[in-house]
Amino acid sequence: MRTVRNVHERIIPAPADCVGALLDRVSAPDDPIFPTPVWPAMVLDRPLGVGADGGHGRVRYCVTAHVPGRSVRFDTTGGALGQGYHRFDVEPLGSDRCRVVHVLELSMPLMPFLQWKVTIQPVHDTMIEEVFDNIERSALGRPPHAPTRRPPRALLANRLFWARPHAVPVPSHARLLHEAVPRPDFADAWRLPLPPGTSRDPQDWRNVLPFPVRGTSDRELLVGKDASHLDFRSSIVIEDDTVTLATAVRLHNTRGRLYFAVAGLAHPCMARLMLRRAHRRLAFSTRPAGERNAGASRP
Repeated sequence: MRTVRNVHERIIPAPADCVGALLDRVSAPDDPIFPTPVWPAMVLDRPLGVGADGGHGRVRYCVTAHVPGRSVRFDTTGGALGQGYHRFDVEPLGSDRCRVVHVLELSMPLMPFLQWKVTIQPVHDTMIEEVFDNIERSALGRPPHAPTRRPPRALLANRLFWARPHAVPVPSHARLLHEAVPRPDFADAWRLPLPPGTSRDPQDWRNVLPFPVRGTSDRELLVGKDASHLDFRSSIVIEDDTVTLATAVRLHNTRGRLYFAVAGLAHPCMARLMLRRAHRRLAFSTRPAGERNAGASRP
């Protein structure tokens, strides 16, 4: 077994009570400090408190200690990264300053240890520093003096492990698509989750496919093109926590059927690729949580 101890800390020029109030909102719908949607959100099965269970991404843990406004500890419950804990602490340094500390301690076998060193640690280090950035944004009302730079290894891991679309039936509420192509010769749909902070406005998803807009509604954007051999329409459908790219094709003649016999083989791959690229691009262009969810925690 190998032991990992990883410590991050930062002095914040804000009262400990203010920063502690931000910490107590971690995992809440208006979480102001976890760096979503670029990195996986912390999700718990109940409000922050002892016994709450959840995690972020593939890392699973439960809350084993919580002193409101001062500290919270999470103990691992899955074996993916070994056994141990991570915790946040807020330490007062006077009336208008405090120290925020994050400690991670894990015991793990050799292979997970190597995985930690190569791929996970750069992501972990970046995420924690971005948590501190968001604390500064939310507590002080301004960006940090030196925002965290995402190292190449962290960005590579982010790209490789980004969520991948999965096939679903064409949504029944894709009204624009169903009206445009009521009896398609081909139809499919691909879906991704929408993490906290990602835009729910269909107009912001306009660049998923480079085709003319054929219709819009509050939760749907329709694009498409007509040709002599086929017509197609693709629809971006937004629900509360998912985005779906649905496509319908109508073939006109033998040329259209021959063309789509080939193009249809590449279509699922291209649809998944375009949706995934747009999903990640929008996540990276979203305002940080410390700006979106600053709330009333500022002094």
